[in-house]
Amino acid sequence: MNHEFTGVVERFHENPLWSYHIHIPEEIANSIIQSETGRRVVCTLNGDHSIHCALMPDGKGQWFINLHQQIRKKSRIELGDPVVVHLEPDTSEYGMPIPEELEELLYQDPEGSEIFHSFTKGKQRSLIYWVSQVKSSRIRLRRALVLIDHLKIHGDIDYKALQSEIREANQNAKYN
Repeated sequence: MNHEFTGVVERFHENPLWSYHIHIPEEIANSIIQSETGRRVVCTLNGDHSIHCALMPDGKGQWFINLHQQIRKKSRIELGDPVVVHLEPDTSEYGMPIPEELEELLYQDPEGSEIFHSFTKGKQRSLIYWVSQVKSSRIRLRRALVLIDHLKIHGDIDYKALQSEIREANQNAKYN
């Protein structure tokens, strides 16, 4: 079920982690949370920029969508701006788009795929985000390769070791 409403960009002052956001009207939030896909939605802001995200609880019985700086910049929205928000259920496998480089490696490497898919959806999304946050396909592929090798060696994620491994791969790429 799709929903559309006009919200206002607000800011939590007491919680720096969740700062800029748009509150979701209670009836819309309840409808989404009780749906098959749960809190995961595709949110389109002002009809031109879509993000995969989750409705977040504010601790006071209401729900919001977090708007980090990159989203606000792309959508050209600032504190106090009215925003037309369109929400639809996120029916994607991971709750966000997966880079084709990582998707192909998971397809080609059953052992790496099995370990990746043993993680929670949230951990999978974190890893997908880590691979996808760079613009270059070549660097996304390098990150995906390092990630899959890391999973097969460690069986889990050691973030400190993973960062070290990607630094080493980046250095090696400069000299090859």
